[in-house]
Amino acid sequence: FYNLPRRRQPLNNISGGKAGKSRYKIQVGEVQNLYKTSKPSAMANNTSLHLPSLDLHGYKRHEALAKLDESLKVWVETAMQGSYPFVQPAEIVCGCGNQILSETVQDWIRSNSKVSNAPKVRPSRRMML
Repeated sequence: FYNLPRRRQPLNNISGGKAGKSRYKIQVGEVQNLYKTSKPSAMANNTSLHLPSLDLHGYKRHEALAKLDESLKVWVETAMQGSYPFVQPAEIVCGCGNQILSETVQDWIRSNSKVSNAPKVRPSRRMML
């Protein structure tokens, strides 16, 4: 038998570290088209230069949920006034505190059919050369 060395755990998997994200990029809009816009470039024609953003720093959980629901109405209305596929990107900033807001936002995204996480942007091959 060989005496193999133990594999070291990566530093980011140490318990006690912060979980969650400090900001969420999302897509909001018509349910049947929400997951059809898989590429950020597909939404480029439907967005202005300014990405709608909601900053939840300092909010309590119930206040954040009320603000998220209020903003959702505006974002969906704006998406529906745009062009096909009637989907608009937005950003939610919740900060790095104790992660209560991050968990609240994550659960809110999962519970709303008109909201999805935005697709990941990958660098193009041309940019890598």
